[in-house]
Amino acid sequence: MSALSDLFAGFSVALTFHNLLYCLIGSIMGTLVGVLPGIGPTSAIAILLPITSFLPPMPAIIMLAGIYYGAMYGGSTTSILLNIPGEVASVPTCLDGYEMAKQGRAGPALAISAISSFFAGTISLIGLTFFAPTLADAALVFGPPEYFALMVFALTMVINLSGKDIIKGFVSALIGFLIAAIGLDAVSGSARFTFGSIELMGGIDFISVIIGLFAVAEILVSMEESVVAVFPGKIKGLMPTLHDLKTCLGTMVRATFIGFFLGLLPGLSTGITAFMAYDVEKRVSKHPERFGKGAIEGVAAPEGANNSATSGAFVPLLCLGIPPGPALAVLLGAFMIYGLQPGPLLFEHHSGFAWGLIASMYIGNAMLLVLNLPLVGIWVKVCKIPYAILSPLVLIFSFIGAFSVRNSMFDIWLTIIFGGIGYLMKKLNYPSAPLVLTIVLAARLEGSLRESLNMSMGNPSILFNRPISLGLIILAILFTFISFWARAKHLRVMEVAVEDQG
Repeated sequence: MSALSDLFAGFSVALTFHNLLYCLIGSIMGTLVGVLPGIGPTSAIAILLPITSFLPPMPAIIMLAGIYYGAMYGGSTTSILLNIPGEVASVPTCLDGYEMAKQGRAGPALAISAISSFFAGTISLIGLTFFAPTLADAALVFGPPEYFALMVFALTMVINLSGKDIIKGFVSALIGFLIAAIGLDAVSGSARFTFGSIELMGGIDFISVIIGLFAVAEILVSMEESVVAVFPGKIKGLMPTLHDLKTCLGTMVRATFIGFFLGLLPGLSTGITAFMAYDVEKRVSKHPERFGKGAIEGVAAPEGANNSATSGAFVPLLCLGIPPGPALAVLLGAFMIYGLQPGPLLFEHHSGFAWGLIASMYIGNAMLLVLNLPLVGIWVKVCKIPYAILSPLVLIFSFIGAFSVRNSMFDIWLTIIFGGIGYLMKKLNYPSAPLVLTIVLAARLEGSLRESLNMSMGNPSILFNRPISLGLIILAILFTFISFWARAKHLRVMEVAVEDQG
């Protein structure tokens, strides 16, 4: 029961007026960062880090942590309303969230996003509270072979993200791998597919890709079809129904566990976590054909998973001093500025600080739910804005977001180019999700494979003689067969239904 008593002591620290104020400021700023495409929590924390130097360590770290997990709440807003995923973690939310908005159900989509985020974030914080040291040790078992096997397993999602034509899905995935290969080789430093361009040596910025594929392409298609507004009819309800909540309860539980476990693994982005949660939900659903057409579970799953992952990511940071991602690496820098070394000794020498931070995350999650639910009605009104006014604003925000990542006009041109590619893919019915997924997975897949082969002096058997990596590869093969079998069965059912109607 010591963890529980330590947590109560942490609440006595976090509930002081000063700490509550900065927790609120961090939560609001995080939501804003999530709403604005391209900025992201890493940039926001880095920008604010020097400004926090005048603050005591407790409120400063509480505020910066609030920006990190608060950004996951805000990221769903533009994804659902405008089909603009500001971060990769928001891409799966677009697939069903934007469809719900076009059906007049933007309110329930935004609300279930906030509720799922709160549920998953809070449950995963309980895991952080009671099982942090044990889980941190478990995460250390994963080496390069295990990461490679996990990426192979993740690639099975391409099948379920391919829509009706699996060949087009694989073509899309292959294009994603080719895009990810552009730039300098991480090991040799040689240029790949740069064609002498200095700008391409830095690689293709991911924000430019997703903003072009989703936001710009959607505007081009809507202009061609003379769309009046996102949804010109009557918006149906602002909150999810009891049936919606019951439908999403199992989804939120599954997303919580997926997000928390994957959040423990250093270097694994919230984007991969969100895609995995979405894919699992589609696999277990009795009606997988609804996904991509406005299934509310398709919103709850990725939003719950990415918020759960943010809480899970604090386990290796606080218990081992290992930052799992770029944002937490910057936050680790903030710890160092104040002379605090994350790791086992943090809980021993600075117990009040460590538990005060954990307690503030419980409070911050509650604040974010209270902040976001009342805003649903305001955000939904965006769907009623005439498209002639809305589309230029979307383009402006999209280009600002693309430019802000590297302050480069080249990224704006990339956004326009990928907007054209996205438009062609929509017209030719090529799914964009597999392309995005493979861009996310490619770097980690290649890096893990090379590290594994270096460990074994070039012997690929290392990928199969370690229990976890072997188990994941077997699961990948098994899931591939199951996915193909499920697709074939679904096609047979559809053919029978068409014959019966005829």
